[in-house]
Amino acid sequence: MSTDTVTIAAFAGSLRKGSFNRMLLHNAVTLAPSDVRIAPIDIDDVPLFNADIESPPPPAVARMRDTIRNADALLVVTPEYNYSMSGPTKNALDWASRPSDDSCLNDKPVGLAGCSTGRFGAARAKLALLPVFVFNSMHVLDDPMVHVARANTKFNAQGELIDDEIKAEMRELLAALAAFARRLGKGKTAP
Repeated sequence: MSTDTVTIAAFAGSLRKGSFNRMLLHNAVTLAPSDVRIAPIDIDDVPLFNADIESPPPPAVARMRDTIRNADALLVVTPEYNYSMSGPTKNALDWASRPSDDSCLNDKPVGLAGCSTGRFGAARAKLALLPVFVFNSMHVLDDPMVHVARANTKFNAQGELIDDEIKAEMRELLAALAAFARRLGKGKTAP
């Protein structure tokens, strides 16, 4: 059994306070295995990407990049908008990929999860993200991915995940992403 602690940076690609994707990310923190630490990133203050303000980056962007760079892996929890990823998801990834010669995404293992109130659980958003990950030389964990369909029935009024099957899927995703990071030599030894 490994003694490595794996840090997974994670953000939800929704700015809505009551977002199911934000709820899923919040629950991931408590569902993580004991040898995995989730480092949540709040992207609320990340401005729209603009090369005119890229250097030096705005403070929220610098914090996001540092969190991703210092993590062993990245978890993207995204809603699906118009058969694709959300604008905030794409914007966060655009900022993280810059400057191109110092991208914090390069060589980073990445896992995917997403919620929707429809039947597909943001599956099409995840398909839209794959070219972005490939372009940024990221390592995509293709199985498992968590697709939370009918998300409005999966959380209670306090934002707690109440679906045992989805809880198990999230635990499996986090454990698999940590194992994937270790296989790629990204896991850090626990102090």
